[in-house]
Amino acid sequence: MGTIRGVLFDLDGTLYEDGVALPGAAQAVAALRRSGLQVGFVTNTTSRSRRLLTERMQSCGIPAEPREILTALRSGATHLKAEGFTRISALVPEAALEDLPDFVLTRERPEAVVVGDLDDGWTFEILNRAFRHLMGGAELVALSRDRYWQKPDGPVLDCGPFVAALEYASGRKAAVCGKPSGEFYRAALTSLGPWALERPHEVLMVGDDLWGDVQGAQNVGLTAWLVRTGKFREDVLATSGVSPDAVIAGVADVPAALLAAPPTD
Repeated sequence: MGTIRGVLFDLDGTLYEDGVALPGAAQAVAALRRSGLQVGFVTNTTSRSRRLLTERMQSCGIPAEPREILTALRSGATHLKAEGFTRISALVPEAALEDLPDFVLTRERPEAVVVGDLDDGWTFEILNRAFRHLMGGAELVALSRDRYWQKPDGPVLDCGPFVAALEYASGRKAAVCGKPSGEFYRAALTSLGPWALERPHEVLMVGDDLWGDVQGAQNVGLTAWLVRTGKFREDVLATSGVSPDAVIAGVADVPAALLAAPPTD
């Protein structure tokens, strides 16, 4: 296995698509666990809670516990607590709200506007209300800056473009809590153990997003591999300026590729 001791997996587009496991995903995760590597999961998905994400993974044949999954929403909650905020406007789907039990959800004078992915639920009214909260002094908290994600019928705008619109209109800079935030990745490393934070190059990140999964991980010192599934596009890879440590066909190739990989240092 070279010097890789732990692996972090992105979820949607990497382990499964549209709720269906990608070929070999369950077997790959199981093989890495058997080999003694520590495995964790990181996601910017804000459409459901960690409990619901765990259920989805289990339905895909990938055993996991909520504590093994670091989400942008949980990271956002940590940031909000650290800032002392209690009243928030949470622009996330209903199914994710159970991960915000410590906050008062309000449309009246929130201390922070928390922007996740509302998919086709975005409206001018929602965006303009968030803008007015920001102009009234609320902090802008972005659960991610992802540009788009992949649906069966094609790419779909993620929350990043809406965050950019709110930044531009309000003149405020968002605090980014999910990938590619360095704080997010440091929290993910901590979840694997103290050794991971001290030796991040011994942790492999596997995902389908060039900026969130690859560049964000590399900025903190992780090794990062890009899969050709999910939102992967050859033309975007060629023009992005981001250089993955490896590009593989899919997650099923991870165990064999790790066995063949040279030491990372």
